[in-house]
Amino acid sequence: MTQPRMDTDATLRSAGLRVTGTRRAAYDALRRSPHQAADAVFRDVAASVPGTSLQSVYNALADFVAAGLVRRIEPAGHPGLYELRIQDNHHHLVCTGCGRVDDVDCVVGHAPCLTPSSTNGFVVQSAEVTFWGLCPDCRAAG
Repeated sequence: MTQPRMDTDATLRSAGLRVTGTRRAAYDALRRSPHQAADAVFRDVAASVPGTSLQSVYNALADFVAAGLVRRIEPAGHPGLYELRIQDNHHHLVCTGCGRVDDVDCVVGHAPCLTPSSTNGFVVQSAEVTFWGLCPDCRAAG
């Protein structure tokens, strides 16, 4: 058994999830490439777990989100994307040309980073900020 598999299995178990081939492969796919849509995770999983269905990958991703292992982000005009970076309050850069998504650290350093002009009685815990622009590759191709 390789070290990443043992790490993945331990991570899933510590979150109270049963270890299955699909869950293991989906979590490992996100380790290799963050900010993936479910379809991309499915393609990765199907290569290593024959017979896996798209629905089982969606179920695994939903289980990860519910267990607090994965964060789902939804940049406007893009499918939901999944990432493992959940321990901090970070934001995203999204390329308007190719759709590339990169992480960027919090603009202030602690949650919620931004303070609204009025909370309307809410206790604000976090803020999601998405920066839009052209990535270096799209600018160079421009």
